[in-house]
Amino acid sequence: MTLNDRRDLAFLVLAGIFLGTMGMLNILGLTRFLSLGSIGGWPVVVAVGALPYPITFLCTDLISEIWGEEKAGQLVWVGLLLNGWIVLILWLGGVLPGLPGSDGSTFFEVRRLAFGAVGASMVAYLAAQFTDVRLFHFWKRFSGGKALWLRNNGSTLVSQLVDTSAVVLISHYAAHVLPVDLGQPVLPQLGSFIASGYLFKLVAALLDTLPFYLLVAWLRRWLEVPGAGAELGADRGA
Repeated sequence: MTLNDRRDLAFLVLAGIFLGTMGMLNILGLTRFLSLGSIGGWPVVVAVGALPYPITFLCTDLISEIWGEEKAGQLVWVGLLLNGWIVLILWLGGVLPGLPGSDGSTFFEVRRLAFGAVGASMVAYLAAQFTDVRLFHFWKRFSGGKALWLRNNGSTLVSQLVDTSAVVLISHYAAHVLPVDLGQPVLPQLGSFIASGYLFKLVAALLDTLPFYLLVAWLRRWLEVPGAGAELGADRGA
C-alpha cells in the first residue's frame, strides 16, 4: 500500500465513523432515555442517541490534527448534508402510500422523534462542531503545536456544552419531544437534562485523551506526517 493509499484509507475510516455515527444518532435520537447511574450524587440520564456522539469529536480532532482545519470543516458540512438526507427519507417514508393492511405505527413514532432530534441536532451540530474545530486550532496555535491534551479537551469540553444546551432547549421549545412533566417547573427539568447530558460527555471527553494521544502518534508514524504539529494540508506533494 502506497503512502497516499494509507492517507486516503485513514481519512476514509475516520470520516466514515463520523458520518455513520451522525446517522445513527439522528435515527435513534430520543427514542429512549437511559439512566447511567450517578456521579457525585448527580443522576446521569442521556438519550440513547447521545451514547456514540463523543466519538464524533474524537474523529474531528484527529482530522484537525493530521489533515488540518480545512478538511475538518469540510467534513462538518458533509455531516450537515447527511442530516438533510435523513430528514428527506423520513419525510418521504411518511408521505408516500403504505402497503394496505401494514401497520406503520412504529415508523411514524420513530419519525416523530427523529424529526425532533434531527431538527435540534442540525442547529446544535453546526454550532458545536465548528466551535470544536475553531477552538482546536486556536489552542494549537496558542501552544505552538504542543500540549495535545489542551486542544483535545479545551475544544471538546466547550463544544459539548454548546451542543448539549442547544439540543435540549430546541428539542423542548421547538419540537416538544422531551419527556418533561408539565405539572412541574420546566426550567429545572431542562437544566437537569443539560447537566446530566454534559456530565456524560465530559467524562467521555476526558477518557478519550489517552486514545487521542496514542492515535495521533500512530497516525503520524503510519502516514509519515513530518514533525509535531505538522498537517497533511501543508504536505500535499508527498
